[in-house]
Amino acid sequence: MSGTIEQLRHALASAEAVVIGAGAGLSTAAGFVYGGERFQKYFSDFARKYHFDNMYSGGFYPFKTLNEYWAYWSRYIYVNRFMEPPKSVYQDLYELVKDKAYFVLTTNVDHCFQKAGFAKECLYYTQGDYGLLQCSKPCHDKTYDNEAMVCAMVEAQGFRIQPEKGLYLPAGVTPLMEVPDELIPYCPVCGRPMTMNLRADDTFVQDEGWYEAAGRYEAFLAECMEKRIVFLELGVGYNTPGIIKYPFWKMTADNPGAVYVCVNYGEAVCPREIEGQAVCIDGDIGKILIQLIGR
Repeated sequence: MSGTIEQLRHALASAEAVVIGAGAGLSTAAGFVYGGERFQKYFSDFARKYHFDNMYSGGFYPFKTLNEYWAYWSRYIYVNRFMEPPKSVYQDLYELVKDKAYFVLTTNVDHCFQKAGFAKECLYYTQGDYGLLQCSKPCHDKTYDNEAMVCAMVEAQGFRIQPEKGLYLPAGVTPLMEVPDELIPYCPVCGRPMTMNLRADDTFVQDEGWYEAAGRYEAFLAECMEKRIVFLELGVGYNTPGIIKYPFWKMTADNPGAVYVCVNYGEAVCPREIEGQAVCIDGDIGKILIQLIGR
């Protein structure tokens, strides 16, 4: 399938509602890459010691102590959750839909939508949030904000935090690769170590906020399914297609007034059954958004 910017612009202009489905490719387009220069800037010491070459791989490394585990993960969380992405992709997307009825369904866990201005009540983070911790067992279905903990951990390693610089290492400082015992987070209920609220297995906590967001998403779909609705899929691959991609295809097929939009590098496709209702563009999401908003 192929589509054009003008087809996409027309679909959005005539839409009464927009459902955004966002995958990892959207954050990659915004500059949140997990390897290369960005990885070396914050994790070169871990790379030398353990020989992994990107943040994602390092997240699976079996560190021997919680002190080192949280040294790695506090940096990881800070640069991917609390720092701003290098590019304005999320802000550009917000400018495109802010005057529409919209809802966001995303498998991303970096919180970029809310930082860009999207309303919290219109966001459904299905796979968790780098900014939340949970019990590792888990013994109860509650999550905890971790910003203060994470900031304390990265500063204990020698890094500094400034609004204009984000996380940086002062000249001449060699970072520590561990955090002190007193900063290691433990569950306030059972005393077990805490972990990130990320869907990796059956220990993932779906807390009250998760269920409330799921309910708001279902209510939005129920209200808008008979309207002219655009299912705007951005940067979604095939790791978890059952969350965004396949439901978007089915909902488009079920509604003759719906348009399915897929913007992705190399994977801008749709089933034959909805090709008459689809706009598929193989390209850079950031550049396409800039064209759409006329910047």
